[in-house]
Amino acid sequence: MAMSVSMPLGGVQVGSYDSYEQAQAAVDYLSDEKFAVENVTIIGSDLRMIERVTGRLTQGRAIAAGAAGGAWWGLFVGLLLGIFSTSGTAWIGSLLLGLGIGLVFGALFGWMGYRATQGKRDFTSTSQIVASRYDVMCSPAHAEEARAMLARFSLRG
Repeated sequence: MAMSVSMPLGGVQVGSYDSYEQAQAAVDYLSDEKFAVENVTIIGSDLRMIERVTGRLTQGRAIAAGAAGGAWWGLFVGLLLGIFSTSGTAWIGSLLLGLGIGLVFGALFGWMGYRATQGKRDFTSTSQIVASRYDVMCSPAHAEEARAMLARFSLRG
């Protein structure tokens, strides 16, 4: 019976950083030094979801956001339909018609979406997943070389 040793996902740890930008800079340094970066993995640990509330969502804001999105789609459809127009006036007409219809339907759908939530989530926000630590991992065959290079990288400042 063959024995096997479990290898951590990504290989052997060759560096650990507080931010993704620092880990990315370390891997970029390895790449600049002509290291075989296809053997490198960045692993984020202790993940957290951070949601930042950006404002209050009112019926007016929901309608305005829907109208803006609908206007863009209407403009796009108007441009596509304008390809088949025979004159400049017809092209502008299809553009304005698409814009107007998109604006109205977007506002209507924005209002319906707002009403459907029944005030359960009347705020806007952005969310992101962040890790408390980012480990740079490397395949065992190249780990010592990567560690030596990253030691020089950390001495750079």
